[in-house]
Amino acid sequence: MLEFADGLNFVICNTLFTKQEAKLVTYMPGPVISTVDYITVWQEDKAKVRNVKVISCEECVPKHKLLVMDMWFKATKTWHRKFEPRVRVWKLKEEKTCDEYRSMVGDNVEEAKWKGLCVNDHWQQVKGIMMESAQDICGMTKGPHRHKETWWWNEEVAEAVREKKIKYGKWKKEKTK
Repeated sequence: MLEFADGLNFVICNTLFTKQEAKLVTYMPGPVISTVDYITVWQEDKAKVRNVKVISCEECVPKHKLLVMDMWFKATKTWHRKFEPRVRVWKLKEEKTCDEYRSMVGDNVEEAKWKGLCVNDHWQQVKGIMMESAQDICGMTKGPHRHKETWWWNEEVAEAVREKKIKYGKWKKEKTK
């Protein structure tokens, strides 16, 4: 076991902490007691291990005591996803753009060579024609969203915000006099 752990750059966590003999026992088939269950971690994770202990009153499998390890993990920082340009497909809702897209796809389909292709190759060619046409007609996004979606914003809300700004301005002027 030691050679195996050493060869794979593992650390046997049971050996990291000084314990009483009775608190190291993981297997009790009768009068014979021994430690046959181990927890291993990579060498670089050794510093994260806080404690390894045997829960003597809990059997996880017949005659085996539960072996538990306490580890400390640092919360990782969430990274922002890198921006990936996308096709502006929402422009296809406009009738003029949609007609232009249809005619371009139709022309490209007529020019394509379809004979001797398997189904997957056929699908990839159709997909390529559709994506290239959409990119040419609709364009690509240039950057990440600047503002979050405001589906709730309407004229009523805009009017309320305008009134509030006007009243705040009046209040501010009266307060400073």
